[in-house]
Amino acid sequence: MMIKHIIGTRKLRNGIINGLNEISLACPPRVKDGIFQNWLAWSSQKRWMTKSKRVQDRSQNKRVHDLEIATERWKVISKVLVIMEVLRKEPEQIIPLRRLEQYKQQINLSKPHKVSDFIKKSPKLFELYRDKKGVIWCGLTEKAEELVKEENRLLEAHTNKAVEYVTRLLMMSVDKRLPMDKVAHFRRDIGFPFDFRTRWVHMFPEYFRVVKRDDVEFLELTSWNSSWAVTEIEKRAMMGINYVSESHSPGILSLPFPMKFPPNFKKIFRIGGKIEHFQKRSYLSPYADSRELAPGSQEFDKRAVAVMHEILSFTIEKRLVTDHLTHFRREFVMPQKLMRILLKHYGIFYVSERGKRFSAFLTEAYEGSELIDKSPLYLWKEKILRLTGYRGRRKRIESYNGSSDDEEDKLFDNNHDTKPSFLKVKDEEDVDTLEDASLAEDSEMDIGDVFEEYKDT
Repeated sequence: MMIKHIIGTRKLRNGIINGLNEISLACPPRVKDGIFQNWLAWSSQKRWMTKSKRVQDRSQNKRVHDLEIATERWKVISKVLVIMEVLRKEPEQIIPLRRLEQYKQQINLSKPHKVSDFIKKSPKLFELYRDKKGVIWCGLTEKAEELVKEENRLLEAHTNKAVEYVTRLLMMSVDKRLPMDKVAHFRRDIGFPFDFRTRWVHMFPEYFRVVKRDDVEFLELTSWNSSWAVTEIEKRAMMGINYVSESHSPGILSLPFPMKFPPNFKKIFRIGGKIEHFQKRSYLSPYADSRELAPGSQEFDKRAVAVMHEILSFTIEKRLVTDHLTHFRREFVMPQKLMRILLKHYGIFYVSERGKRFSAFLTEAYEGSELIDKSPLYLWKEKILRLTGYRGRRKRIESYNGSSDDEEDKLFDNNHDTKPSFLKVKDEEDVDTLEDASLAEDSEMDIGDVFEEYKDT
């Protein structure tokens, strides 16, 4: 069947070429050139589409069961946190259930699941009320309100680290300036406060400031901090030495990247030589000027690995959705096909493609499915998880089809009392569509059809 397909394709190609030759004999040179240019573009596009493979097909043999479990936990927590944030923005921290359904996209619930069904599965966090008109409202339980106050205290204590990470992101960027919208996507991942855009970014003018160019807000570096121009890998090599000279200047590095493979990975002996060669190759520090690097060169790609390693090190979970990385390709001077780099260096990174969004993990940061170094903000998220009824067990997690959002009901115990409690509250007022900019910052960004873009690694 395959041979017949190839022969048929060749006949079609040759027939088109012969037809173009006959047409071109009667055409002026300019028209003839246009015909062949269009043909070449179509021909190259056809070859590109037929030879490519899906990301899942290339990475299915490199799946790490434990990190897939971590991905499932994160998916549950992220949904709960969006709902909690919607509620805490309300004056009395309650909202009509009908209006809460409008946040379904931000919550990332797929059809046919409803927000109301998801809420009923976490009665320790959310309560339902009915007013005199029969309108059902949703609010936080007392336990959830205590957790909200605790998170505020933790974010306040995390301020110094958050300032450092924002400054280091700006120091890594090619123009020492990043679009505000893109930085805001890191809010939950790095631990920025809820008033990040409205108040927080204006509190530290000695480090960065907000500027507007062509009606677009940017966060711009105001002063270079040499002590922060040191990668996490360099810090580890210093063996706990905290002092860095003020004259420190980032340059060429030769430090190897920590790597971790799953116990059942049997191909390490085949690629061991390539790994050793990669680890010995010098590379430019993420904080050094990278304008002169040639795109596509080995040095260019290895610096991209260093940049992604550094960004992932800043995050609370040592994990990011990949579109938050790929949207910074220009600002951090990284390859256009960044997913290929992540998949190629699976000893450093691990890409989980469960659900609609891909997640990139820093493998060194995990032991099994557990994060090794858990910050207070991470421990806070674990408290939230324990109150959702998530069982933490999945069947045949290694053989999923990439669309596990339809299995959300399996993530929770069903032995909770899901009957809503009804109390008398104020009548429902305006329930028009509510657009919230701060929620849109963290809403799902479609990564598009990335499956067809990348060559074999």
